[in-house]
Amino acid sequence: MMIARILILAALLIAPGVGPAFSAPEPRAPAFTEAQKADLTRVSDYLNSIRTAQGRFVQISADGRSLSGTLYLRKPGRLRFEYDTPNPTLVVSDGSTIAVSNTKLKTTDRYPLVDSPLRILLSDKIDLAADARVSGTRRETGTLVVTARQPSGPAQGEITLFFADAGSSLELRQWEVVDAQNLRTLVALSGLRTGVELAPRLFVIQELDPFKRPGAGRP
Repeated sequence: MMIARILILAALLIAPGVGPAFSAPEPRAPAFTEAQKADLTRVSDYLNSIRTAQGRFVQISADGRSLSGTLYLRKPGRLRFEYDTPNPTLVVSDGSTIAVSNTKLKTTDRYPLVDSPLRILLSDKIDLAADARVSGTRRETGTLVVTARQPSGPAQGEITLFFADAGSSLELRQWEVVDAQNLRTLVALSGLRTGVELAPRLFVIQELDPFKRPGAGRP
């Protein structure tokens, strides 16, 4: 469950909040300069341009342990985090449900996508400059950095996104999550390819529990 929570929180503020089940923060006008607004618009346009994506990820937890795997994404609503063996964890969103499976224990836990910040990551329209939870943006050498915060709720925490900035193009390279317990987790991406053909089967949730009758627990 730790892995699933980290991934869900990591996706939290890549786009504006759209989940009606979450308590939204008090509306406010973000105090951004015109230059910062322009940077946030660039990031939003880049994320909106992604319809499908595939790449490798390395997840480094607060205690220094690392896990690796492959990420697949197809908008709207579909996502797959496939961890390398021997890690038995698989996280899949099929557009309406998020499933966290353990292939070793033969278990699958399901959560409605509408109740998850993953729905934010997989939304069609992103406007970071208008999102009250985006708390800051800054430039580093060759990098554009965006920080966002969820002050309360099940995904309380902060995320910082790092985009490689070539001037004419952006690429999401990594994110760092600080959860409600102040624990930091880094997820670094490599070989991210967009506009790729992805097999529909990647986003089909397989029921692994041999004692659960077919269809049980599904929305």
